Amino acid sequence: MTDQNLDPQIHIAQLGERARAASRALIGATTEQKDTALREAARALRETAGDLIAANARDVESVRGKKPDSFIDRLMLDEERIEGIATALEQIAELPDPVGRVLANFERPNGLSIERVAVPIGVIGMIYESRPNVGADASALCLKSGNAVILRGGSESRHSTRQIVDCMQVGLKAAGLPQDAVQTVQTTSRDAVAELLKAVDYIDLVIPRGGRGLVELVRDQAKVPTLLHLDGNCHSYIHADADIEKSVAVVRNAKLRRTGVCGATESIVVDQSIAAEAIPAVLDAMPDCEFRGDARSVELDDRVKPASEEDFDTEFLDAIATIKVVEGLQEGIEFVARHSSGHTDAILTEDQDAARAFLTAIDSAVVMHNASTQFSDGGEFGMGAEIGIATGKMHARGPVGLEQLTSFKYLVLGDGQTRP
Repeated sequence: MTDQNLDPQIHIAQLGERARAASRALIGATTEQKDTALREAARALRETAGDLIAANARDVESVRGKKPDSFIDRLMLDEERIEGIATALEQIAELPDPVGRVLANFERPNGLSIERVAVPIGVIGMIYESRPNVGADASALCLKSGNAVILRGGSESRHSTRQIVDCMQVGLKAAGLPQDAVQTVQTTSRDAVAELLKAVDYIDLVIPRGGRGLVELVRDQAKVPTLLHLDGNCHSYIHADADIEKSVAVVRNAKLRRTGVCGATESIVVDQSIAAEAIPAVLDAMPDCEFRGDARSVELDDRVKPASEEDFDTEFLDAIATIKVVEGLQEGIEFVARHSSGHTDAILTEDQDAARAFLTAIDSAVVMHNASTQFSDGGEFGMGAEIGIATGKMHARGPVGLEQLTSFKYLVLGDGQTRP
């Protein structure tokens, strides 16, 4: 049966039944088994790198000329990136097992001993756009945290995703774990996403990772609980007491290191008192970037094009940035708070009091001082990898790693106590 002949409702139910069975088996999986599966999957990725590159080339060719360069960059795999994926799997294998951690332990006056213990969530539905490494990271994190996962990557990355899943299943088989612990949706039909979002009998949590359109679709249509990863409209605020040379280097990295990642700075906020010096310095350091700004920034440097109001709320994922000039710290905080998507925002300043005020006032998942917003990443936080950056406020927030993919239960240990 070809992809498009699959009935989405039946297909998702079948995947869900297998994933549910696999998740029960994973509850009893040892740390050694999970780590072996990850290391063997990494080995399989390296040994079949040529096949993965060929599969990825099919994906890239299908969108070449139809998608912007930033999209192609997110989609493309080469030997270096495949090695990075394999290394991430091995790094996750080295991390402590989050399952079984005793989160709290207390005794009651009646002699009952109560423990709160970390346990897997169960079955995760992962919906993401066209970054193949997301499928590998999500699979590895779910496996290590004892969860089964059903991947639904973007249709543009379907050949790459299938090859990666094959490697993950090689690792699972080598470790004596059910291969159905990692599966991918085999149809590109959009109806499959709708079925995934309402599969309450099989899926415990859906995590979307992609642009605002995808996240809003999941938010509005899901019947399954969700862990939302909103777009990254990130800000770097150059405060009046910033070291301009240091700040320019940080902003350049925050914007241009990789323009297609959600932690890339999209908006540069500059204090009026240093704008005449800071804005030209930023533009000089980033000649290949297009800048759209407010009236004051346009007046200061004719390389800045006038920005629309919509521009200040846009995640460009490209070599485009907005500039906003503000009167001081309070206006800077108010501007960032109004336009930020709640992902990551940074202040660049040598004034520790101003930094603390910004860090306290900005209610984003990650707030930084004198650092590139592109550090907003699970790997950089020591998590090995991440399944996304959660921008909500419940259960998990910021980079979602192993600990955030567990829930907990209470173990109550008695010796014949009865309740009066």
